[in-house]
Amino acid sequence: MDDLEALIQRISRLPGLGPRSAQRIALHLLKRKERDLVPLHLALTRVINTVHACPECGAFTTKRERCALCQDDSRDKTHLCVIEDMADLWAIERARCFYGQYHILGGVLSALDGVGPEELRLDTLISRCKNGAVEEVILALSATLEGQTTIHYIKAQLAPLCVQVSVLARGMPVGGEVDYLDEGTIHTAFQARCALE
Repeated sequence: MDDLEALIQRISRLPGLGPRSAQRIALHLLKRKERDLVPLHLALTRVINTVHACPECGAFTTKRERCALCQDDSRDKTHLCVIEDMADLWAIERARCFYGQYHILGGVLSALDGVGPEELRLDTLISRCKNGAVEEVILALSATLEGQTTIHYIKAQLAPLCVQVSVLARGMPVGGEVDYLDEGTIHTAFQARCALE
């Protein structure tokens, strides 16, 4: 396989892209090497060297310590929103309906994909709740079978702690993912959240 085929294969593995889209992107980049390909290469190299997960919430950051959201003293530290990944954080922040702290799990439990509790950031979630500052944990996970399984697992893990556990209202469509919801739906789901029973 030559270098161009290898590039097309790599691009086609990105979410939402297939072989034909990958070919178009590769050709576009090669036709515009100086304008698009070289700056993209430099940006990717910088990201590899500078971006890491915040040790507290798991969000991507370039800071050496906690991310900007974790350091923001104006955010409500008594409310902790548990989400799957960074895309969900961006979606909720766009909706401007939550002003607490976040905790990114890094996925959801999935026996089919081999994702167990050890692969998620569940230990750090429990540690954050043990310190006594967190009063409510809002589980903003996708309304999928895996999301619901993860919700029930987290609820069981947090049961011994004095923390209220709630889920987003099911204005979210079944099978829907937080990242794909519009701001209005996210806002309504936050306002109508309820305690898990």
